[in-house]
Amino acid sequence: MSNKSKGSRVERELLAIFTENGWRAARVAGSGVNDDSPCDLIVGKLGRSGHTIEVKSSKKTSIYITKEQIQDFILYSNMIGLKPVIATRFNYEGFIFLSPEQLEDSGKNWVVHLKKAKEVGKKFSQFFEDYPS
Repeated sequence: MSNKSKGSRVERELLAIFTENGWRAARVAGSGVNDDSPCDLIVGKLGRSGHTIEVKSSKKTSIYITKEQIQDFILYSNMIGLKPVIATRFNYEGFIFLSPEQLEDSGKNWVVHLKKAKEVGKKFSQFFEDYPS
């Protein structure tokens, strides 16, 4: 299975989680393929803030994201008035959600280490149901 198809599978998995929890969610066409789609999902729920979601998964213990990708993601989120969220999924850990400010600077890239994600990140219900509107 290619990295692109694995990424699409993880995005669809997260889309289903949002739907099961009463959120409306849409995958962004062409995400990860061109510069015109700087996020993977757009989600919203009545009475809650809307979010743009960038989904990253890895079988390793670190995920690297280019600074340009995160900059574009945050800019796009701000332009459309939604809050940016990084959804990480490490093997056997489930999804962990972070705000872009929680990413670590590795010089050339932003990085999410599993250990740190588990310390500062939140699970779905903590982030999206307890998150202030």
